Amino acid sequence: MRVLTLFFVAMTFCMSAMAEYPDKPIRIILPYAPGGGADTVGRPLAVALSKVLGVSVYVENKGGASGNIAMQYVANSSPNGYTVVLPLTAQVAVNQSLFKHLPYDPQKDFAPISVIGEAPYFLAVNPSFPAKNLQEFIDVVKKNPGKYSYASTGLGSGLHLSMELLESMAKINMVHVPYTGAGAAYTDVLAGRVQATFAGVGSAKGFLDAGLLRPLAVTTPQRSAALPNVPTMSEAGLPGYESYVWYALLAPKGTPAPVIQKLHDAVVAALKTPEVQKEFAADGIQPIGSTPEQLTSFITSETVKWSALMKRAGVAPE
Repeated sequence: MRVLTLFFVAMTFCMSAMAEYPDKPIRIILPYAPGGGADTVGRPLAVALSKVLGVSVYVENKGGASGNIAMQYVANSSPNGYTVVLPLTAQVAVNQSLFKHLPYDPQKDFAPISVIGEAPYFLAVNPSFPAKNLQEFIDVVKKNPGKYSYASTGLGSGLHLSMELLESMAKINMVHVPYTGAGAAYTDVLAGRVQATFAGVGSAKGFLDAGLLRPLAVTTPQRSAALPNVPTMSEAGLPGYESYVWYALLAPKGTPAPVIQKLHDAVVAALKTPEVQKEFAADGIQPIGSTPEQLTSFITSETVKWSALMKRAGVAPE
């Protein structure tokens, strides 16, 4: 009898959660400072979710520590669906191999909602750098090991690992200069204080259009529709190179299943809106909209992939 009572109490709670949720604003926490790829995904998604859910949905940037600050913050937040996080590949599939004492567990401390989308990076240099294509870039750097530097959005970020992969495959050596966000990283590349970076199409396309960055190659197997004239890394002389960023939406562990389902359904609907489709396409982002179960499996496979790369590249936990 007690078991039945507890069952009906749980069912009543879940039905109530579904019926009342959401009835106040929802925060999407972004793990980087303003101006990066997380913004190009999170902000249009928030606008679309506001319309779908009928409440205000807004983003809040909490950069620093390779995204660990934001992830820990959300992991410790109330599991009620009103605070969620939009991590990139690094926060859920990389950081556990980079930090000996990670303040959160990507698979145990969160409830998956959906993969939001994926996008390529592109290798970019300051226009003053003496290389017009990928092969020239490799040649210049190889002749001057340790002389040139590259910017990233932090240890273990997609920008960092993309260069680690390039260094490993091309047998070159550059100095890594990490920043808390893409905005600061791009600023120093534009000023010539740092010579190169891997950049997100959405966050850096304005600099390309203004001629302030020179694109050498994109990191996906196929060319980006947003940069159709930029060759892939394979086309440019590095066969087999592949690296891209993906974005997901997670809630704190313990968030009621009906709330997760409502958020998932809202995300899928938001990704289908013309506004999001248009903004994502302009930034080279492919919308996904996976199930929570698919996201769980994806996180597992990506963790295996990137931990293996870091071991090959000699990146040790700190």
